[in-house]
Amino acid sequence: MTAPSQSSSSQSSPSLPEARALLAEFPVVDGHNDLPWALRAQVRYDLAARDIAADQSAHLHTDLPRLRAGGVGAQYWSVYVRADLPDPVPATLEQIDCVRQLLARYPEDLAPALTAADMEAARRQGRIASLMGAEGGHSIACSLATLRGLYALGVRYLTLTHNDNIPWADSATDEPGVGGLSAFGREVVREMNRTGMLVDLSHVAATTMRDALDTSEAPVIFSHSSARAVCDHPRNIPDDILERLPANGGMAMVTFVPKFVLQAAVDWTAAADDNMRAHGFHPLDGTAEAMKIQRAYEAAHPRPVATVATVADHLDHMREVAGIDHLGIGGDYDGTPFTPDGLTDVSGYPHLIAELLDRGWSRPDLAKLTWQNAVRVLGAAEDVARDAQARRGPSNATLESLDTPEPADA
Repeated sequence: MTAPSQSSSSQSSPSLPEARALLAEFPVVDGHNDLPWALRAQVRYDLAARDIAADQSAHLHTDLPRLRAGGVGAQYWSVYVRADLPDPVPATLEQIDCVRQLLARYPEDLAPALTAADMEAARRQGRIASLMGAEGGHSIACSLATLRGLYALGVRYLTLTHNDNIPWADSATDEPGVGGLSAFGREVVREMNRTGMLVDLSHVAATTMRDALDTSEAPVIFSHSSARAVCDHPRNIPDDILERLPANGGMAMVTFVPKFVLQAAVDWTAAADDNMRAHGFHPLDGTAEAMKIQRAYEAAHPRPVATVATVADHLDHMREVAGIDHLGIGGDYDGTPFTPDGLTDVSGYPHLIAELLDRGWSRPDLAKLTWQNAVRVLGAAEDVARDAQARRGPSNATLESLDTPEPADA
């Protein structure tokens, strides 16, 4: 990766100074950043080898100078692990440990945050509030006790699935399994409400989204998803779900991943994946032989490029459908190899805010988008948890106890 090369439109926006001033007061709460996995994959958590106090643009989308330049005031660090790992729970614990090592190494810049009040305290201190989100229900191994353990370690949201189905929930990018949430899946949502862990509906099937909204007492989030009406990809949010966010109180955090925000990139990716399969490779194969095939295809068929305006189009639509009180930002930096022009890395957020100012978004609306909505939603989940804990104790239900069919009568 190279240093950011912003688009000419974002560079020349007369609103850029105003955008930076706004972010100085109401910084970005970003819903999803995969830096911990990148550190695992690149240097096996050797933080000295990727010292994020220095420029890491040759290796990462994220470092402290660029977070500061981007006006980031709070970050949900993803403690994602691959669903195909033989035992994902220890790997998730390693990811959590990575975030804790980052907090210990950079205390002047990163502030541990567990609550909405912690986020506000970090903002007053001029530090970046650091929260954690687990990406995929496979990280709890069908165990509500493990869910509670992750919460105790600081995890404040769980994405119900990643790219594949799990026994109790359907993913957006897999074939239908249980038809949304199973009975145990609904119990997971209820236990998340009781503990105060946010229910994250990025990556899940629309059926799962609807079941979760039917079940959850607390606001839900989409930590990194955009609008399906603007870009028809199953990772995006249908309008009927966006329309339900006001009643639920939740929020959708727009993502920047080109193949989720630009229809031409969706179509290009599908064709490139077909080409990989035709040559005997999985589309995500990163071996030298597979990448040679991918590079040859890209040379013959240049990859479509998303821009700041592409992302702003999603936000315009999402504001129209869900309302300004239910929007946020979740870039997915260091979780995607490609980013939009003008949003190359975490320094790019001011260009998005400038674009929205140019489109007539008000300063109060932008303060909600960047900071206020995310703080409100976490605080609301805390309120629901206090009430739920006064009414019921921890659930000890199991997948087998709730999802095993009753035997047929003889």
